[in-house]
Amino acid sequence: MKPFAESCAQNQHVILEVLQQEFAAVKHVLEIGSGTGQHAVFFARALPHLIWQTSDVTDNHPGIHAWIADEGTDNVRPPLSLDVQRDSWPDTAFDAVFSANTVHIMGWPEVERMFEGIGRVLTTGGRFCLYGPFNVDGEFTSQSNARFELWLKEQNPKSGIRDQAELDKLAEAAGMSRIATHEMPANNTILVWEKISKG
Repeated sequence: MKPFAESCAQNQHVILEVLQQEFAAVKHVLEIGSGTGQHAVFFARALPHLIWQTSDVTDNHPGIHAWIADEGTDNVRPPLSLDVQRDSWPDTAFDAVFSANTVHIMGWPEVERMFEGIGRVLTTGGRFCLYGPFNVDGEFTSQSNARFELWLKEQNPKSGIRDQAELDKLAEAAGMSRIATHEMPANNTILVWEKISKG
């Protein structure tokens, strides 16, 4: 049986509306943290002009393979092993990177490594789209996000909702600059950075 995440089913259509805009001229996307694989097969089918490369820690690969086998298209690729803190990053260059609901699960050192790695694999002019809940100027954007952070820290004290300005600093160090901010339902946001120089 394929793994299933209700959150993916709920947010994939609104995320797609943004990706259709931001990835209109993209050819090769690296998804970091493909999870169940639901997003990958949905987005790859809806964006047939690009190649969607999945990746995640090895434990999640069986589920991703199952989704690709059952519902995948010719433009979605089997997962690479990628633990942002431990594994080697791919040698391949990508003109886009996508990640959803990852940086609030990771500890901050992992978030730093993730941005460093993206800066290395993203081509100049390439775009990084990051979906999730974020703080603004050190403040929660909703009471539900504040409650969510309490829950996150009960699971892992190193996790937490990240501030947009702090992520911008990591992006800048990796040669990227924020070019768009898309407000999404349920107090989520898609932040978009463009690679402008070597990090």
